[in-house]
Amino acid sequence: MQEEVNQKTVALVINTSKLTGRGLARAMSKFLAHVKYKQANPTMHRGKQTVKQLAQHGQGMSSIEVTDENIKSFEKVARKYGVDFAVMRDKGDPKKHIVFFKGRDSDAINNAFEAYTKQVLRKANRPSILAKLKEMAELVKNTVIDRVKHKEQSR
Repeated sequence: MQEEVNQKTVALVINTSKLTGRGLARAMSKFLAHVKYKQANPTMHRGKQTVKQLAQHGQGMSSIEVTDENIKSFEKVARKYGVDFAVMRDKGDPKKHIVFFKGRDSDAINNAFEAYTKQVLRKANRPSILAKLKEMAELVKNTVIDRVKHKEQSR
């Protein structure tokens, strides 16, 4: 069993017209350089990720609460500002989400929240198009009836 753990198998695919020893050596050296690079520079996840992946960054995490209807718009703004974050649903209240982010990203998260609150306030101050449409429909309905009444009375 120990031998199975120590031995690893690597699959290397090479497209060549003629395989020579030199070509195989070049392919193996490129593969080994790639493996060395990956070990020296581990991939860091960016943007939305799991809480576990965010904790692996090795930095302190902060958290905030976001409601269910605002979570999608927050994610859009956070991606725009390049914030690494993780979203977890609150077990006590299913309509609330807890958003974790890295402590290093505090300035970026502040800017993202400013943009997010501006966006939410702009949407809240905007008048409802459906309400305006209903008002206009009522106005048109009343004016059409009046016109018809006046036509009949004038004859």
